[in-house]
Amino acid sequence: MFKEKILKKAEEIKEELISIRRDIHSHPEIGLQEKRTSALVAEKLKKLDIEVKTNVGITGVIGLLKGKYPGKTILLRADMDCLEMTELNDIEYKSKYPGLMHACGHDAHTTWLLGAAMILSEFKDELHGNVKFLFQPAEESQGGANRMINEGVLENPKVDAAIGAHVWPIVESGKIGIKYGSMMAAPDKFTLTIYGKGGHGAEPHNCIDPISIACQAYMSLQTIVSRKINPIEPAVISITMFNAGSAHNVIPDRVEMVGTVRTLTNELREEIPKMMESIIKGITEANGGSYEFEYIPYYPPVINNDEITDVVKHAGEEILGKDNVVELKNPTMGGEDFSYFQQKVPGAFFVVGTYNENKKITKPLHSPYFNIDEDILSKASAVLAESALLYLNK
Repeated sequence: MFKEKILKKAEEIKEELISIRRDIHSHPEIGLQEKRTSALVAEKLKKLDIEVKTNVGITGVIGLLKGKYPGKTILLRADMDCLEMTELNDIEYKSKYPGLMHACGHDAHTTWLLGAAMILSEFKDELHGNVKFLFQPAEESQGGANRMINEGVLENPKVDAAIGAHVWPIVESGKIGIKYGSMMAAPDKFTLTIYGKGGHGAEPHNCIDPISIACQAYMSLQTIVSRKINPIEPAVISITMFNAGSAHNVIPDRVEMVGTVRTLTNELREEIPKMMESIIKGITEANGGSYEFEYIPYYPPVINNDEITDVVKHAGEEILGKDNVVELKNPTMGGEDFSYFQQKVPGAFFVVGTYNENKKITKPLHSPYFNIDEDILSKASAVLAESALLYLNK
């Protein structure tokens, strides 16, 4: 119904989107400091005669496109922050800021959402409802989605559905990937300190060795995944820091451990901390030690709504062709704070392929050599625009 007009507009803005993306890429900003990026976004939206609200969740931006006819409201979301790492690409638009880089594609996300706004502003008189364009700060570390929700971004007008997307370097450029149900994990953190009784390494019988206790706890915690959880349900418990001792002949008085837990359902996410503490408590007390255990929940798991995922699927097939919409077989154990929106409204998160061997675009996310195939920008904008129109005008 809208395909030809969307594709025509997407082609018209293709070079402008590449220019915008390169500008953002060369000026990366970390979470809650995206002032330049936010100003650029607000300026572009205002030129489209879209209502703009800035400084939401500190540096977030909201654009509201009101359709001619009453109806529902859909939220389209992009994140804006970069990573704290040095870019090693030899490109003309390389990061101008040492130690900062858009190595997770948020420059592309911001750009293609601006592109969707450019396209959808052409459909204002045909829209049944509203589109909120949400440009979010601090996805990488500060939970920017939750900040914006707490400031009321899902109200006035009330949001009925949400869609977001991420660049994906293992999917071929020109394709999008969808996933029904659980798509990304809750990336939680835990800290564990085990206390013993320090002393001379030659007199272990006069000590309570926290290293021995910690090693037992380390091994036993791995049995949660292998013996306590249904083997067809994915979960990860990784202890990534294990610190103890200061001399070769001294038994220390404590061991500090830090790690991450990854789960794909809210139910398992609630159960694992209880299982962990039960094991830690039993082992520690049996050996005469004590402990402090802190479980720090980060983002919830990304669990896609079937109806909204269908909308994205049909939009992708319409814009890109059926062969260019792939259903992802497995979820990823990485996390994404788009999940906060999904806890409030039905939502779908999809991925936009950027793997292109001919252009040597093959590096993974968070690599200092990461880059994207810029041909995907206008295509992603078109898919987002079509998704919004399908949802609002159905």
